Amino acid sequence: MRPPTWLGAGTAGRDLMLAGASLVGGLVFYGLNTQPQFTWQPGLPEPLFLLPLAVVCAAVGLRRVATRTSLALGTVAVLVDLAMGGSLATILVYTQVLYDACVFGPARTWRWLLRVTVGLSVLGTAAGMLLTGDWRGVGFGMPTVMAGILPVLTGISVRQYRDQAAAERARAEQTARLVELDRRQAVSAERARMARELHDVIANHLSAVAIHATAALSVPGLDRSQVESALRVIRESSVQGLGEMRQMIGLLREPAEGGSAVDATEEPTRARLSEVDALVDRVRAAGLTVRVTRRGEPRALPVGVDLAAYRIVQESLTNALKHGAGEADLLVAYEPVGVVVGVDNLVGTGRGTLTGAGAGLIGMRERAVLLNGRFSAGPAQGRWRVRVQLPTEAAP
Repeated sequence: MRPPTWLGAGTAGRDLMLAGASLVGGLVFYGLNTQPQFTWQPGLPEPLFLLPLAVVCAAVGLRRVATRTSLALGTVAVLVDLAMGGSLATILVYTQVLYDACVFGPARTWRWLLRVTVGLSVLGTAAGMLLTGDWRGVGFGMPTVMAGILPVLTGISVRQYRDQAAAERARAEQTARLVELDRRQAVSAERARMARELHDVIANHLSAVAIHATAALSVPGLDRSQVESALRVIRESSVQGLGEMRQMIGLLREPAEGGSAVDATEEPTRARLSEVDALVDRVRAAGLTVRVTRRGEPRALPVGVDLAAYRIVQESLTNALKHGAGEADLLVAYEPVGVVVGVDNLVGTGRGTLTGAGAGLIGMRERAVLLNGRFSAGPAQGRWRVRVQLPTEAAP
């Protein structure tokens, strides 16, 4: 059911309708001969009271668009009306003007109106008690209280509730924006994590495949044993890359009904720093001479540190294979409160025509930063050096 047309009007239209309704109500009071309220202007023609009534109704129509003008017009109209003797209709409509000035006007307006109305009430009460010499003179201040203080206090209350509601809406919108920002940051962080994992799982194996395929195609006169060795490395790298990719996709999928996307009978494996020997064997088979140096007593590492250290070693050795001169030194050091891994290799022309986009270094740095570790990579004494220190204990 559609609302009435007047409910769908704009604020200006509603103000004009309120002004019109006030004028109609005032005319009804005028027809009931409610003027004058006081007798200090006897014999004054009653139609003169319609002029301040019309002005104060016009002030109601301006309550939003020109609050100060509305208050000024209404005040002048009611003062003129009181000077003629006072009309109940004009006084009642003026209470709406006071209310609107407190609700829609600036803050200093309602503060000023509250002081003025309270002051007039006190003066009226004091004057009444002095004139009558009795406590019943308090009644002289009641008209100001009813027609002045009450509408002002009502407007102040409505304004405070409105401002409080606006503040609550602002806080709710701010909270919604923060939630959306957190969601976007979480999505961005997850995408970055997946990009790192995809790069480490796929790019390294494909690099080995590409290097051996390029060598097999570019070197003429390879005998059968050399071709078989290259194909064996290509196959092993491909199979292992596919296996790790299949496992990663299975972990990323939503669980299906009645079971998990990953085979429940097959425990998912993850890369560990303790498996670095197998990694070294693979890159040696790919043609990179690797010298391994170990320090400290090997121990179990936190899952995040274990995976990050392995992936950083994997990426560093792959870069040494692609861009180095055929040899590298690997350091794995277990320290009391952390683990250090590093790869040094001679700077060479690399193998084949493989080029990198720099994503490997970015990924290694991101892994270290996420774990509050330290990462450095760059040339040092004619060699390319990568050093990463990862803490294994939380900072105090």
